[in-house]
Amino acid sequence: MSDVTHVYFDGLGLDFDLPSVAFTVFGYDVHWYGIVIAFGFALAVLYGGRGAYQWKMSLDGMTDVLIWGTIFGIIGARAYYVAFEWDYYAQHLNEIPAIWNGGIAIYGGIIGALIGAAIGCKVGKIDFLNLLDLGALGLLIGQGIGRWGNFFNQEAFGTNTDTALFRMWSPKIRDTLAASADALAAKGMEVDPNSAVHPTFLYESVWCLLSFLVLHIILKKARYFKGEIFMLYGVLYGAERMIVEGMRTDSLYIGTSTIRVSQLLSAIIVVIALSFFIYFMVRYKKGTLPARMIPDKPNLVVIADTDGYSSITIGIDDDVYQKSKEKENADN
Repeated sequence: MSDVTHVYFDGLGLDFDLPSVAFTVFGYDVHWYGIVIAFGFALAVLYGGRGAYQWKMSLDGMTDVLIWGTIFGIIGARAYYVAFEWDYYAQHLNEIPAIWNGGIAIYGGIIGALIGAAIGCKVGKIDFLNLLDLGALGLLIGQGIGRWGNFFNQEAFGTNTDTALFRMWSPKIRDTLAASADALAAKGMEVDPNSAVHPTFLYESVWCLLSFLVLHIILKKARYFKGEIFMLYGVLYGAERMIVEGMRTDSLYIGTSTIRVSQLLSAIIVVIALSFFIYFMVRYKKGTLPARMIPDKPNLVVIADTDGYSSITIGIDDDVYQKSKEKENADN
């Protein structure tokens, strides 16, 4: 099989051949990277579809969201990468659409997908805040699984380490580090192509899958308002990416500076997402959440007080919830 490299995990005492190509069809190589990404995407869609069904969201509307979100997500992922590698692409304009040659950025994909999803929600008449909560969990599934595509490509790895249990090395890693050693040195990073590196793809994969489990439980047990899961996703993923990005050797930078784009953006996302979460949690505690942010099938029921103002108590009494909503509509 072509494109095979030998991978060593010294800390685990493991080594084996790793192919980047799964099989060939009519002379076209089908790469494991694409298969893994497609698998993660499919699981994310299945999870989102199941949630949409439980929340009685329109299937046609969700289809609109999926189509628009996917298209804009791909465009955004490529545009983000090209924008921060413009010195190269300005001289190779014909390569900009060549996404199959690599060069996409997850944050660009998320931004693009959000824009597409907003359009899809408008067209399909889907509650955007509900969509954000489901989408956040779908993203964690896709990111957690998709990072293993980087493993098959032997990319998205970190700096040298001789202590990390899962440290790895391969001839492909050696060649990549050797080719980029001068550029990394200019950014203040000294690397040894012949030494093991941090498997940063693994760190992010594990964090994303654990974050999915945590947020899935919160979604089922303690979702106090619409948009809550998306805000917590921003906090959890942003915090992880801010740390792990600092280990990577393939970061995008702001101009000629040593400021990593994704690290800075992650820090901003954490601050903004946490601020919004705290703000709306305080409003929840005070019973002043906007009506549009109250879950349709909440873990918390809105009950009208005798003075006409709303307070929030814990419960799942649909009859009480329905009566409070009817009173709210009547008052409006």
